[in-house]
Amino acid sequence: MAEKIPFLTREQAAEIDAVIPTPFHIYSEEGIRKTARELQAAFAWNKGYKEFFAVKATPNPFILKILQEEGCGVDCSSETELILSKACGFRGKEIMFSSNETREQEFALANRLGGTINLDDITLIETMENACGIPETVSCRYNPGGEFVLDNAIMDHPKDAKYGMTREQLFEAFRILHAKGARHLGIHSFLASNTLSNHYYPRLAEILFKLAVDIFRETGIRVSFINLSGGVGVDYRPEEPKNDIRVIGEGVRQAFESVLVPAGLGDVAIFTELGRYMLAGNGALVTRAIHEKHIYKEYIGVDACACNLMRPAMYGAYHHITVLGKEKAPCDHRYDVVGSLCENNDKFAIDRMLPRIDRGDYLYIHDTGAHGFSMGYNYNGKLRSAEVLLCADGSFKMIRRAETSADYFRTFDFTDFRFE
Repeated sequence: MAEKIPFLTREQAAEIDAVIPTPFHIYSEEGIRKTARELQAAFAWNKGYKEFFAVKATPNPFILKILQEEGCGVDCSSETELILSKACGFRGKEIMFSSNETREQEFALANRLGGTINLDDITLIETMENACGIPETVSCRYNPGGEFVLDNAIMDHPKDAKYGMTREQLFEAFRILHAKGARHLGIHSFLASNTLSNHYYPRLAEILFKLAVDIFRETGIRVSFINLSGGVGVDYRPEEPKNDIRVIGEGVRQAFESVLVPAGLGDVAIFTELGRYMLAGNGALVTRAIHEKHIYKEYIGVDACACNLMRPAMYGAYHHITVLGKEKAPCDHRYDVVGSLCENNDKFAIDRMLPRIDRGDYLYIHDTGAHGFSMGYNYNGKLRSAEVLLCADGSFKMIRRAETSADYFRTFDFTDFRFE
């Protein structure tokens, strides 16, 4: 079985903990830059290629600035994410706005920033036009319906997804947008989440490339760009296969050469939107064991909870755990690793074989760099943790402080209350 190796040592965790108490989310600058460069190299064959990092995965300005330095744009899904991206210096075509059930004011802001609006539904053409007119560049989201099958297995169920347009709606949207002045039209689609197959992107690309050819033949409209969105996953479990972005990029290139080039569409730009792939493995949640309980099972209580990482509680997601400093110790103890919420699903691990855990040990919860901190919440009055960047030179800095009780109470109207 392949090992999962932390990018942080016990000594480093203790050094950080002395200044920024656990729990904290930590990110590897070196890992982020390496992942971004490997992605850029895998798609360098396409002149117009651009990665639009999904801000929702890790909405931290320090992380976004690193990605910007590596040539990435941003994909925003809300007004707040647009504001954050603007503050980080993203402008114009560095911004993709992919929203649903969208308000006019959000379309207006995306347009003012010069971003590309990615329409989720044909009826939103009218909403967008009322808000900001019809931009020259617009993208439309496609949902083929049915089930998405890959390698003879059902990967996901697009027919049940709330996103995107039918084929007929997409063609009609292109006709309407083109007639109203849009000149650079693109296609976006997302068919499966966290795939662990080098075949996913090439298969998705083939579907969208053929769709672009059909649009050109039936309407005369040339598709300017195709956004393969996200879906390239990470190996949360040690035994799972790891995606090879070089193989994936080459598979997309072969589909491009066999479908688009013969149709005279060899100038189409390829975009991606890889939040999870870019950040998940380059981030971790570090928490300290503070309690042990011996009843019908063996429990280790930690100072983090589902409010810091909700994926395991929300849908049983697996996150590997390393006990820092005990990497070589035998995993001969069976534990449930739990937080302090008044919810029985507040468990980071169930019946997990781990080394003996003592109070004060640091637990490194892997692959939380995407959809980790960003999904945090305040149930039970819990406060969001700090975020830390492990810099390329080995130093560290806090890139978001932990919340305090004052933060929790700040949005109340205290006119009739007094807190001593």
